[in-house]
Amino acid sequence: MSDKKIIEIGDLSGVGPVAEEKLRTAGYMSLMSVAVASIPELAEVSGLTEKVCRKIAKEARDAINLGFEDADDFEEKRSKISRISTGLDEFDEMLGGGFECGSITEFYGEWSGGKSQLCFLACASVQKNDPNAKVIYLDTEGSFRGSRIRDFAEGFEIDPDKVLKNVKIARIYSVDHQMLMIDEIEKMINDGENIRLIIVDSLTALFRVEYQARGTLANRQQKLNKHLHNLIKVADMYGITVIVTNQVMAKPDSFYGDPTTAVGGHIVGHASSTRIYLRKGAKGSRVAKLVDSPNLPDGEVNYVITKNKLVFFKK
Repeated sequence: MSDKKIIEIGDLSGVGPVAEEKLRTAGYMSLMSVAVASIPELAEVSGLTEKVCRKIAKEARDAINLGFEDADDFEEKRSKISRISTGLDEFDEMLGGGFECGSITEFYGEWSGGKSQLCFLACASVQKNDPNAKVIYLDTEGSFRGSRIRDFAEGFEIDPDKVLKNVKIARIYSVDHQMLMIDEIEKMINDGENIRLIIVDSLTALFRVEYQARGTLANRQQKLNKHLHNLIKVADMYGITVIVTNQVMAKPDSFYGDPTTAVGGHIVGHASSTRIYLRKGAKGSRVAKLVDSPNLPDGEVNYVITKNKLVFFKK
């Protein structure tokens, strides 16, 4: 390998202009994306051999010093991770300060449980501390309502027009379309867009529509797994908050407790760092239950969704 300084993908040994263009078109826009990529996938999209792809992946890892680090240094970095506030102290306390950047937060629950409302709130809240923050909203169910984002922006006392201008909405019509948009998002990031929040509402709706037959379950889970892996990669590489909503189904063999369970099985469960179960409460209130987190205890908070904020609900 030569002593030249590797800064761009085109600086990697064996990557000519044609291969570089193919990699960028496929969504590999940075050294980090090449360094952490699957070798067979790199070979497929670039037209290079797997041997060459292993070499360029190693060069990319060496160039960005991708390797081990001390656990105390890692924890120090984690302590500085920013969070998106819900505007409700009790809710934020349960979440350790708000929705965590660099990972996936999942809301799941029955219809009218308030999943989309929390997504709209996050669109405004992320711009409270960073007025130039951009939001990507992938709408798979036609539930997007810009007027609600305006309402929550007023609740956070920020300019509703500017907040809505910074939200980029895409109506999604198929699973392949949904997966393709993650590549488009990464291109936007590498073009300099200050994307701080990605919302997928809902994650599993189209997967359930397109893979209904029992014999297609394995294919559905494989595609869903790849989609979530790409979301995790984007969240972690660029320090972006990813929020997904998820549908639920009833467990007919459940004799005790709440019979509802999230769609997607273990694949979604393992991919989501924070899982929040939403349900209706007493007197028009909502209940958010933290059911899984790697660093937070289980918790529950009751609240009411008003026109422009969340208000704590005392039982």
